[in-house]
Amino acid sequence: MDTIASLFSFITTPVSWVIVQFHSLYGAIFGPDTGWAWGLSIVSLVVLIRICLIPLFVKQIKATRAMQTLQPEMKKIQERYKSDKQRQSEEMMKLYKETGTNPLSSCLPILAQSPFFFALYHVLNSIASGDTIGVINERLLESAQKAHIVGAPLAAKFTDSSSTVEALGSSITDVRVVTAIMIILMSLSQFYTQRQLMTKNVDTSVKTPFMQQQKMLMYIFPVIFAVFGINFPVGVLVYWLTTNVWTMGQQMYVIRNNPTPGSKAQAAYLDRLYKHVTHHGKARNRRERAIVKAIVAKGRDRNDYERKFINGLSKAGLAAQADGSVVKSEVPVATVTEDGTPATTVPKRQQPKRQPKSKRQSGGPKPAGGAEKTSSPSTSLSKSGDPEDAKPAGSAGKANPKSGGGSRSRAQSGQRKGPQRPKSSSKK
Repeated sequence: MDTIASLFSFITTPVSWVIVQFHSLYGAIFGPDTGWAWGLSIVSLVVLIRICLIPLFVKQIKATRAMQTLQPEMKKIQERYKSDKQRQSEEMMKLYKETGTNPLSSCLPILAQSPFFFALYHVLNSIASGDTIGVINERLLESAQKAHIVGAPLAAKFTDSSSTVEALGSSITDVRVVTAIMIILMSLSQFYTQRQLMTKNVDTSVKTPFMQQQKMLMYIFPVIFAVFGINFPVGVLVYWLTTNVWTMGQQMYVIRNNPTPGSKAQAAYLDRLYKHVTHHGKARNRRERAIVKAIVAKGRDRNDYERKFINGLSKAGLAAQADGSVVKSEVPVATVTEDGTPATTVPKRQQPKRQPKSKRQSGGPKPAGGAEKTSSPSTSLSKSGDPEDAKPAGSAGKANPKSGGGSRSRAQSGQRKGPQRPKSSSKK
């Protein structure tokens, strides 16, 4: 650890100075020698560092999504150049360069936070050993050694011996119970953060090895924290637990308000956005307009959730514009099918009601405007005097095949009009 401390000695003094400034603030409220004053100083240090790392966190989100988008292309390169590792790496670097993606961008927050972590570890380790460091003089060193968090000294570790813990004014049972609880909470928060990312904010339509790796990390990271956590002082555990809780809350906010396209989180977000837009009849703020604008710009590249959102607006009498605004549409807007092509809503053609067989054989009622009209009184009287009309309709059709009723019955029964061609025997 001396080697690591020497590497990060340039940041040890700033970290100790920030802790002392927060301690002077909280010490005036809770007392300078209390665990609340020193514990809240460490928590405030975490919050300050994470606020400064928000731009890197945004880059991490963009880089992670870009890597998820490139996974299918990366898989093709790996299968194509399976036997040539050098060509495979060259094609990978070419793909990164063309798309402007950097695989290390997803690790930027962790890499940027590492110097502060090791500097805080060295500061607390010096407090435990009774050495002054940075701006922490002998008076502040004595105050920090007296500080206890729920009965555990700030510089005590799970692996410390009884004599070391008693020298800090506590018992080994209190130290191990407190450190064990904090290690469990630290591991659970890390597991929940990774699980939330995998179950809600991953494009489920793309199955790649990257997702399998993330699932493995979901179970490996908590174990790593549990193994190394027993060697961390209580103050470092406070630092790491606070940063895990911050990461979890920050990720929940991002998943809710800026989800990954194609993920379950996007489906929930677009459902909420649809309810808000249809209730108010417009996009309410700049963020909603930006989301609508991005969906409209995709065109045929929209996923299922985005097509469902656009179609829902159309059915509600609204239309999404290219600038992200939503206006009322008096003309029915074409919906979008699964392949992204517009589908106009045409009313279905009504099929005529099928008549019973007896009516079809008898000719049935004539449609208006037909060739023969039966509504004329003179025509009906002239036909009633014909002796052939006294016969039943079925027999009349059979007796006189040339009569109108018979021809009509045959035509409506699917037979062809006119004289029938005699059937010839088929030659086998």
